[in-house]
Amino acid sequence: MKLLKLVPDATNIQFLKWRNIAMFLSIALILASVALVAVRGLNLGVDFVGGQMVRVSFAQPVPLDELRETVSALNQGEPTIQQFGSPSDVSIRMPLPAGGEGAANEAAGKLKAAISARYPAAKFGSIDTVSGKVSGELFRTGAISMALAMIAISIYIWFRFEWQFGMGAMFALVHDVALTFGFFALTQLEFDLNSVAAVLTIIGYSLNDTIVVYDRIRENLRKYRKMEIIPVLDLSVNETLARTIMTSLTMIIALACLLVWGPEVIFGFTAAMLLGIFIGTYSSIYMAAPILVWLKVGPHSFLPKEGTVAQGAERIG
Repeated sequence: MKLLKLVPDATNIQFLKWRNIAMFLSIALILASVALVAVRGLNLGVDFVGGQMVRVSFAQPVPLDELRETVSALNQGEPTIQQFGSPSDVSIRMPLPAGGEGAANEAAGKLKAAISARYPAAKFGSIDTVSGKVSGELFRTGAISMALAMIAISIYIWFRFEWQFGMGAMFALVHDVALTFGFFALTQLEFDLNSVAAVLTIIGYSLNDTIVVYDRIRENLRKYRKMEIIPVLDLSVNETLARTIMTSLTMIIALACLLVWGPEVIFGFTAAMLLGIFIGTYSSIYMAAPILVWLKVGPHSFLPKEGTVAQGAERIG
């Protein structure tokens, strides 16, 4: 039986031919993502801002203004009401009432009763309650974990390859994380701990893909001493293309199924991961590899240093 090959053995795509256009596009997307986060902000979930989050599914789409009027009549604070998933699914975020767990349960009960009285077919999902102190700690630890992960990854690549490779990996990760945050700011999907997990997973996936490409680049730089850097990079990306496409395709199929049929609670996580597969694959080809050209990487980058060569000669002598 003949094995299926998504990428022919003789594939020779000139990826680096478009490096300047790709770099311009990526920088523009990074700046646009930063602007979106600054202007629109993230729709932080209860995990990060504290309060109560109630998810409600209606038989048909309900006007948000009408629903807000019903909830505001309870005088429990200003509600934040948003659609998520489908137009019939709504999340209602309320301030956390004073009085501890008992007061929170009572407030949730009144909310459910008011909605059920006006919309008898309404179905209630999970009710999440997080205090302000806990939410602040979660936000800090989430931000620190993402920053430390990116720094540790760059240091690891720096020691494993050369400093130029560490810089390339860091730029690719900044690109991936910035675009993911821009996606959340644009869509206003709820950003919670699941979203932090998605960002960290995207960082890991992008790193894995980048290291595979970098390993092949290092091998080819040692193998083809007289070849120019751009053909070496194109050759390396093409040689790893089959593995990249197969890995990305299997993950895209699984994530697409989760996005369509998966539970609503991980919809944001799944959507972010699906986007992350595309931008992670793109950055390993058009960010991590081309930046080596501008950082003057070449066959000389992996030549033994003179001191090392001299010591080796002395031992042989």
